[in-house]
Amino acid sequence: MANTGYGKRATGDEDPHADPDFAHLLPRDAEIAVFVDHLDNGHAMGHKVIAAEHPHYGQQACRTSLKSLTEVGHLRWIKEHITVEDNSMRWVTRTYWSRTPRSARWWAEFARERHGRDVTHDYQPGLARTEDPAPEPASGSESDGIPEAGPTSEPNTTSEPRTTPDPRTTPDPRTTPEPSAAYRALVQLRATDPRMSLSEADCRALEPLAAEWLTRGATPADMARALTDGLPPTITNPGGFARTRLESKMPPKKDDAAGTRPLRARVTRVLMACATCDADERTAKIINGVCEECRAEPDLSEEEIKKGFEDIAYLGTTTARFLKQKLERRTGGPVPDTFRSVPIEDRVHYHYRDNRDRIANGLPPRRWNP
Repeated sequence: MANTGYGKRATGDEDPHADPDFAHLLPRDAEIAVFVDHLDNGHAMGHKVIAAEHPHYGQQACRTSLKSLTEVGHLRWIKEHITVEDNSMRWVTRTYWSRTPRSARWWAEFARERHGRDVTHDYQPGLARTEDPAPEPASGSESDGIPEAGPTSEPNTTSEPRTTPDPRTTPDPRTTPEPSAAYRALVQLRATDPRMSLSEADCRALEPLAAEWLTRGATPADMARALTDGLPPTITNPGGFARTRLESKMPPKKDDAAGTRPLRARVTRVLMACATCDADERTAKIINGVCEECRAEPDLSEEEIKKGFEDIAYLGTTTARFLKQKLERRTGGPVPDTFRSVPIEDRVHYHYRDNRDRIANGLPPRRWNP
């Protein structure tokens, strides 16, 4: 499968599958057309990917057949410029497939209709790049770094003798509710900064404000930072000071609708692209989905490509001397490399490396031009 937002896309409005769908094509092109027709939407459509999946044909055969399918009217590569409501922009290359062969005029009209189209749902899965909100810490867990604390977490520092509690007035620990995350966050301020040592009454009074902080997406660490940053040397009323900061620094409410709604995206420009080299209308003239340069390239068989690679390899390793002698005969004698713009050996090896890369990418080699 291609990256989300790219890959094969059906044009729609087609007849059901039938045996004569691709009877007008050559046998190899028809076989690859049936293979492509049964691929899922979103599947990568490069010739290398299809060759890796197809059981019978290699890269060059798939490249040639995709080029033929494009010229006949089954396939088009279209670049769409997408603008999102967060002002981000990007180009997306989509591969549109039609089981029915379409004319160049039909494809031009199809591309024109893509301009201005809302592609929010096509864009959202892989191209939105929105950061997921951090999960809120679970209440009562130890992972948030806040120790468990009950309503009477203060140590007993008095020296009065212990007395047996009256069971009628002492609550049963098993029925005492667990302190909330907001309460524990306020209790933890004592460990964060001793100047903010809140009493139990302060914690209970400020608990609704702290809970509102957590509801709006703040973490206990965010709250502690807001309450302890830039404190004065001494604080005589920690509870009042904390209330003022909790109210004045309250984070904004989360927009739940904006968090779940995908960013709206719209196609703001459409360009036809070459099915072979990915050049578009800005730099090349596209005719029936293929640029002029790729259209002029001869279609070589696998055997011709293999033989061409062997010839180029032989050229790059053994024939520099013969080419140099040929040039010397033209000039009537040896010509030092200092009189040449590029030494002959460099030209030969550059020619070899260039053709080696072209052949590796399924392109025919260029002829030597001394």
